[in-house]
Parts: sequence; C-alpha cells; structure tokens
Amino acid sequence: MDRANTPGSDQTQLAPFSRRVPLIVAAAFFMETLDGTIVATALPAMAQDLHASALALADSITVYLIAVTVFLPAAAWASDRFGARNVFAAAIACFTAASLACGMTHSLAALIAARAVQGSAAAFMSPVGRLIVLRDAPKQRIIDAIGLIVWPALVAPVIGPPLGGFITTYASWRWIFLLNLPLGLLGVSLVLRFVPRQPSVRQARFDAVGFGLTSVSLATLIYGLTLFSRTGTPLTSSTFVAIAIACGFAALHRARYHPAPLLDLAAIRIPTFALSSITAGLLARIAISMTPFLLPLMFQIGLGASAFEAGLMLLVYMAGNLAMKSTTTPILHRFAFRRVILLNGVLCTVTLLTCGLLSRGVPLVVACAVLFLAGMTRSMNFTSTNTLAFADVPEPLRASATTLAAIAQQAAGAIAVAIATLSLGLFQLQRGGSQLVLEDFQRSLFVAAGLMAVSVLWSLRLDKGAGAQLSEGSAR
Repeated sequence: MDRANTPGSDQTQLAPFSRRVPLIVAAAFFMETLDGTIVATALPAMAQDLHASALALADSITVYLIAVTVFLPAAAWASDRFGARNVFAAAIACFTAASLACGMTHSLAALIAARAVQGSAAAFMSPVGRLIVLRDAPKQRIIDAIGLIVWPALVAPVIGPPLGGFITTYASWRWIFLLNLPLGLLGVSLVLRFVPRQPSVRQARFDAVGFGLTSVSLATLIYGLTLFSRTGTPLTSSTFVAIAIACGFAALHRARYHPAPLLDLAAIRIPTFALSSITAGLLARIAISMTPFLLPLMFQIGLGASAFEAGLMLLVYMAGNLAMKSTTTPILHRFAFRRVILLNGVLCTVTLLTCGLLSRGVPLVVACAVLFLAGMTRSMNFTSTNTLAFADVPEPLRASATTLAAIAQQAAGAIAVAIATLSLGLFQLQRGGSQLVLEDFQRSLFVAAGLMAVSVLWSLRLDKGAGAQLSEGSAR
C-alpha cells in the first residue's frame, strides 16, 4: 500500500494552514452553543428588570430551542441553493443582530421575538458550518477537522451557566447578549475572507409542504417534551407529542415519494451514518446529555451543595472534556472506530453508574475523579460518533446528512431533559415523597446508564472495518 495514501500517515495529517476554516466554524459554534445555555442563570435578574416572572422568562429559552428546531430542515436546501459560505455568513450576521436586539430590549414580548430570530439564525449555523468543514477537508483529514469543531458542544454547556451568573452578578444580564457583537462581526469578516466560495448546486423548488410537516413535527415534539417538566400538563404534553408523531410520519412519507424532498433520507441507508446519528449514537447522546441536567440538581438538592459549589463540580466535568480532546484524534487514528466506540461506551456506562453512587460519604477527591472520567468519556463519544457518521457519506448527500445529524442532536438534548425529568417525577411518586431527594437523582442516573448500555449493545452491529478511509487502525 502506498504510504502517502495510508490513513494516519504523515502525508495525510491535517496541515497547519488547513485548520483555519474548522477553527472559524468552531468559534461560531461556540458563540451559538454558549448563547443557548448562558441565559438560564440570568433569568431572575432579567425577570426583575423586565417586570415579569422568572417562569415567563423561561419561555425565552423554549422559543429559542423551538426556532432552532423549526428551521433546521431548511438548512440543507438553503446551503445548496445559495452556497454554504453565503448562508453561513448571513446566519452569523443575523444571529449578531438578534443578540443586539436582545441586549437592548425593555419588554418580555420584544425579548421573546428577538430570541426567536436568534434561534432561527442558529438553525443555519450548525449544519451549514459542519458542511463547510466536510467539503473543505479531504477524507483523511476528517478526524482532525471534526475534532476541532466538536469542542464547543463539549465546553459551552458547562461554562455557560456559571459565566452567565458571573456576568449578571458583576455587570448586567444585557452583556450576555452584547458580547456577541464583536464576536459576530469578526466571524462574518473571517468567513467572507477565508471560507472558499462554492457555487449553488440545487435548482429544485423549495418543498414548502415538507418543510411545514417537518417543522411542526419537530416543534411540537420539543414543546411537548418541555411540558413534561411542568406539573399539571400531562394531557397537553401528550397531545403535542401525538401531533409530532403524526406530522413526523407524514413528513417521512413525503420525503420517500416526493421527487425533490426537503430532507433527503438517503443518508440513513448508509450503515455508519445511521448507527452513529440515528440509532445507537442518538441513544448514547440522550444518555450522556442527561448528566448536565441531573448532576447540578443532585449536588444542590441531594447533597446540599451551594450553587457555586455545584458549578465548581461541573467545571471538573468540563476539565475531563478538555483533557480528552488532546488525545482523541491520535486514538482515532491509531485504533479502529468500532473498538473505540465499544470500549468508550462501556466506560461511559460505568461512569454514569458511578455518578449515581455519589453520596455525602464519598470523599471529594473520589467524586472529582468520577466527574473527570465522565467528562473524558463524553468527549470521546461525541468526537468518535460525529466523525464516523460522515465517513461513508458521498459528497452529494453531505448537505442533507449534516441537517439530519443536526436535527438528531437537537432532539437528543430535549429528549434527555424530558427523560431525566420524567424519571425524577416517577421515582419521587414511587416513594410517596413530596420533595426530591438524593435517591431520586441516583436512580435517574442509573436510567441514563441503562440507556448507554443499550447503545453499546446496538453498536456491536458496527462493521469491524467501519471508518477505514479515515483511520489506520480501522483499515487494519
């Protein structure tokens, strides 16, 4: 075999200059992901300033998530029709303008409207940015490129809440949004300067019916799952979920038989993409995404820690994410994807179980070690599955594949919160208690571990040579 074409050889490593586009995309992802999580700790201050209740302000988070979900299906069509570079730059500009509106608003209605525009722009940033990186990087460099753009999803959800609290305490909640202005303007200029221009490749008309069905399905699913966390709304939430399922089936039927569907489902027939993004990978992401929701609540409600102490514990979790980033790419180059995903899945299951065993009697150093290891397995899972998902996706299907992957990731986050909330409620009801206790959180983490174990068993179906074009270990 020619060494120049061997995956993992020196000639196929990501050259320093080629990191520029992935880093630009990663910076935009970080701004987008951080903005989706940083608002939570600022809600009380925002509510006081805008003369509304904190519960009413929580709708600004919900409407952001719904807007992201609604417009995600249109991302692939827009990138093909107008060019990925143009759409990505326009999305950053729109996100920045909406951030300015959020920071200057003086009413709840104006804030929610601005957040809806923010979410709409964010829907185009994530899949289109990933598509730009995939089109720019040769197959032998996809591991390195994906490794660069995954870190915002690992870091931003962890540092968002404490950073939002710091800004709100020592400055003003408005700076949470206004800080996006210089970042956004710099991002637009870098995209227009360094991202290659790509011609439009799709002339088909926009599938408005398919967009409507898909958007309604995803929006009602997210909203219905969100309602599960509120008491007294089981019938309403179930109704929304039922509507989501019905519209989802209709959207799938149209996608299968329409000559130019909004979402091309052909990528789902590719085994590596389906397993990494739609089946086992989706289940693993749901299990892992339950931990950032459960852990801070368990530390405060179950273990009596303060909000600041809980935030510090999450920083340990983030440290594990960051520590793993430096070794993820060499591991994926050296070992087969199947072996990495299976072994890391087992370790992830063990760390979730161990998190569920944390109690007041556990020494602090042991608790920190568990959280650090849990963060490491989270990082490896996200990078390995995100990379393998596009190993066998041909160029014509990459746009639709990135959109499908983005939709799956967005849904996984909402489903994770819904399952975690539902688990807590059921375990509390089973005990007959009036308040949540440590045991409820522990058992909910065991549920997450169970979901992760099922994902590992599902991943056994992965071919031993999966990702051979990307990794020397897989090629062997």
